Amino acid sequence: MSTYTAINLVARPQGGPIGPELFEIVEKPMPAVAQGQFLVKQHHMSLDPAMFGWMSPDTESYIPPVTLGEVMRSSGIGEVVESHHPDFTVGDRVMGMMGWQEYFLSNGAGLHKVTAPLPNEAILSVFALPGLTATQGLFNVGKPQKGETIVVSGAAGSVGSIVGQLAKADGLRVIGVVGSDEKADWIINELGFDGAINYKTDDLAAKLAELTPDGVDVYFENTGGPIQHHVFAKMNPHGRIVVCGMIADYPKAVPDLGPSWVQVIKKRLIIQGFTMPDHFGDVPALLEKLTPYVMKGQIKHRAHVLIGLESAITGLNLFFTGQNKGKLIVKL
Repeated sequence: MSTYTAINLVARPQGGPIGPELFEIVEKPMPAVAQGQFLVKQHHMSLDPAMFGWMSPDTESYIPPVTLGEVMRSSGIGEVVESHHPDFTVGDRVMGMMGWQEYFLSNGAGLHKVTAPLPNEAILSVFALPGLTATQGLFNVGKPQKGETIVVSGAAGSVGSIVGQLAKADGLRVIGVVGSDEKADWIINELGFDGAINYKTDDLAAKLAELTPDGVDVYFENTGGPIQHHVFAKMNPHGRIVVCGMIADYPKAVPDLGPSWVQVIKKRLIIQGFTMPDHFGDVPALLEKLTPYVMKGQIKHRAHVLIGLESAITGLNLFFTGQNKGKLIVKL
């Protein structure tokens, strides 16, 4: 093979659906592997809501935007197929930021070996960004205590589903906010959540009051939208709000107004946003925290797999429609 396929970002989203006009599909020559380098054939690629921020022109975000004309940023998992690096050998399975492309030339920076005897889809669904994000946000920001009530928005998503299961394993009452009855059934009957709110069909205030009679101690926010105002109103004194994502606002030119700060004072609430690039140095500790839950069978997952590199382009819109069921992954 003399060339491989990559997808470059060539324009910024202007609001609304993600379309092919934002990208350019290119053929690149296979690189020569120099001393100290190795070549990875990428097998699975992760699609994450953070990508909407990476495509935006915002230079004041937690990570610089993808430069126009460069390969779109993403994490993935693949196999070393050629190596002149002392620490990586042919056949090693590696994971890290490799972008929307079939092959990735690396000097080892930012990639690490995958040794867990699990399929690629399971690794990306649990031990990659979703599991790390859930573990950091819940335990180090939310600081949950046994017997408390937590509400998780985007509860059937890759991060929210793990947050809820971790909280349940630690003895919290767990309520999930989802966008379909099928997802509500899954988080209750498969994942063990105590209740579910379908934000598309339920009376949000009434359903939340029914499911959280003792109020809400921790709110793990993945989506934004109208539900945030209802949960905010139910927060208990000294409650903690973990702001992980705002998928409802990403396609909007002007984000919706948030709740009033008056309640922050009255209830002495702690509200904290976080992003994983601040905590990449903590990954070993986060994996050490997460792994026992997984080994005990307390963390289930499901993956929504798209086929082919180019499926990533329109696949991103599944985050807006809520049609993805589980961790969104592209199989190359």
